[in-house]
Amino acid sequence: MNIKRAKQEIKNCIEAYLLKNERGEYVLPAVRQRPLFLIGPPGIGKTQIMEQVARECQVGLVSYTITHHTRQSAIGLPFIEKKQYGGREYAVTEYTMSEIVASIYNQIEETGLKEGILFIDEINCVSETLAPTMLQFLQCKTFGNHRIPEGFIIVTAGNPPEYNKSVREFDIATLDRIRRIEVEADFEVWKEYAADMAVHPAVISYLEARKENFYRIESTVSGKQFATPRGWEDLARLMEVYEKLGRKVDREAVVQYIENPGIARDFAAYLELYYKYRTDYQIDVLLSGKVPERVYEKLSRAAFDERLSVVNLILAYLNGRFREAEDRETYLSVLLEELKKFRDGQVPESEQDKGETQKDRENHSQTAGGEKRASELLGFLSEELDRNTGWKKKAGFLDRREEYTLLAVSDRLRFYGSILEKEELTGRNEGFSRVRELFSQERDSYESFCQETLEMLERAFDFLEAAFGDSQEMVIFVTGLTTGKSSVRFLQENECERYYEYNRRLLFENQENSLLEQLDSLSRQFPLQ
Repeated sequence: MNIKRAKQEIKNCIEAYLLKNERGEYVLPAVRQRPLFLIGPPGIGKTQIMEQVARECQVGLVSYTITHHTRQSAIGLPFIEKKQYGGREYAVTEYTMSEIVASIYNQIEETGLKEGILFIDEINCVSETLAPTMLQFLQCKTFGNHRIPEGFIIVTAGNPPEYNKSVREFDIATLDRIRRIEVEADFEVWKEYAADMAVHPAVISYLEARKENFYRIESTVSGKQFATPRGWEDLARLMEVYEKLGRKVDREAVVQYIENPGIARDFAAYLELYYKYRTDYQIDVLLSGKVPERVYEKLSRAAFDERLSVVNLILAYLNGRFREAEDRETYLSVLLEELKKFRDGQVPESEQDKGETQKDRENHSQTAGGEKRASELLGFLSEELDRNTGWKKKAGFLDRREEYTLLAVSDRLRFYGSILEKEELTGRNEGFSRVRELFSQERDSYESFCQETLEMLERAFDFLEAAFGDSQEMVIFVTGLTTGKSSVRFLQENECERYYEYNRRLLFENQENSLLEQLDSLSRQFPLQ
């Protein structure tokens, strides 16, 4: 299965394993909660999805690469304990707690999360001395004498033997106690992920035209040569940083990530053309509706790679707008909830208030009615949001975008407070009236941004219709709009009739053509007598 399906399987497993009955007991007891074993080639995202799964399921995550451990760190160090048996004292060997088990308890203490995932990578590459311990771990959910805490699900990963010389085959007794999930590379799934994560459009555009180079591992006389999804994404991130520094990625840099000289050379050559296309076709100008006639003439003579690059440049530009619209909408939603608390007086008691004496409270800045100043209440809301953000970050519940959104809301609450102070609006009611005006201005700005983006999308359809008509390029454009989460969300909230028209017509025609090809193939295989 592909990595997207594997991710969903893990989430389903977590939901099933953590289901409790009316007595608060897990419906599936620990002995029946089989560990998951993801096995597949390197670089396809097996490890990367674990943070996403834990964040989306709101559970803890403790990760280890087992090849970095010795037997002692995995099961603990021995020590002598005196015990009484039958009236006689004996020296008994005990073990300190495993570093891995201790990490689970540490996270529980730090976050308060008593349910989560213990992820062990490269589980089938352990040393000979550690192999029996790993088998015991998979079969009994223990490291040495210490059991994995109830509520933590075991997920493991590894590579098949052809990709790693250190792989140890599991015996039938072990395989009969785990859930084995075979994972393979899938470009279409990765392309969805790449759109959501704003992977550099040059990488997406190149792989769209040369899907065979997305994942390749070859054995040559010079050794292993390979290209993996992990390599492509890491290269894309480097390209983004280099562009901010005013530098370009050359073939020598590419081959450090894409360790296949032929593919690296091909991509480096394409990248030079891509930068040229970006200069020749000013996307912001195209989407302004002022398209020079020479652009249409140039595209009419262009090769498919160039035409595809233009489509992906437009998609990348629009996707940036869609992501910004999504971020701004989320920001406004969170800010609105905080302002409702301000309106209703649902303000948490600050740490300073908890330690105040009666005399301090009497001397504290208050309004004539005995309430705290409106700016101070907004400050308390900001502090509470900061505390919650810090906890969620420590628990792994936030990605960078979500964290930045919460920090932006906290900053805005303090900014509103400073305005109320400056304008000497001390009461909560008058303060809320002013804050509501400020929020409305931000909401209007967001709506204007969405309207501008929708107009750009309409002009993108105008341009693509004039340049390509109902060709394959238009199918790629519409498909690109359909696969990205941010674009789908934008289109759900901002109606674009032409998108739905093309989506129905072009994608239906593709399905119809595919079915006709299949029927034609079947008719050739089984001709009527």
